[in-house]
Amino acid sequence: MSNIIVVGCGRVGSRLANMLSDNGNNVCCIDKSPDAFTNLGRNFNGSTVQGMGFDEETLLRAGVDSCDILAAVTQYDNANLMCAEVASRIFNVPHVVARLYNPDHERTYMQLGIDYVCGTSLVAEDIFSKVMIGHGSHVDAFGDFEVLKFSLNLADTDNPISISVSELERSHEVRIIAFMRSDGSVSSIPNQDSVLYNGDIVLACVRQDCIQQFSKFMQS
Repeated sequence: MSNIIVVGCGRVGSRLANMLSDNGNNVCCIDKSPDAFTNLGRNFNGSTVQGMGFDEETLLRAGVDSCDILAAVTQYDNANLMCAEVASRIFNVPHVVARLYNPDHERTYMQLGIDYVCGTSLVAEDIFSKVMIGHGSHVDAFGDFEVLKFSLNLADTDNPISISVSELERSHEVRIIAFMRSDGSVSSIPNQDSVLYNGDIVLACVRQDCIQQFSKFMQS
């Protein structure tokens, strides 16, 4: 179970908050308007906090000091940007995702290294997928790619003990950046002949549209 803050309780935020709550997470929803919380419905199991999502006191009341993930999904890119910056830089929230409403602002998000979802439809579903897959493994995002750090899981594959870097990259459109043995005995920048073992700690660059398929290699 993760502690997740959702900033913005409109159509996207309320749907996302309910999806995350139904998945067993501890969810707190922030919105400046108390009337917005009616969008959550009666079955919402999380909590709500009225206030601005980039205000430090508001975030503290929402539990940001023990927050694993924050999703800023208001309709205002500047507000989402400020929420993401405060959460990541001041409170060191491990994974922050922001909604990008206006594509003209995409360059700013990318330059600041903010993980984001761009679009006006299915945004809640896209962010939910990014949150659930990225938690515990997300390092950074740029363009169509994610940098992930994870413990390699080979138990559910045809190679339960080891796999070569070349096979993993060729079959799954991924680039292995670095790896470390599970006991910390060896760390290396790999070449095509390097062999990865079950339980190794891996740093990889993966296309966003391939993460769902590749997630079988990431231990939870």
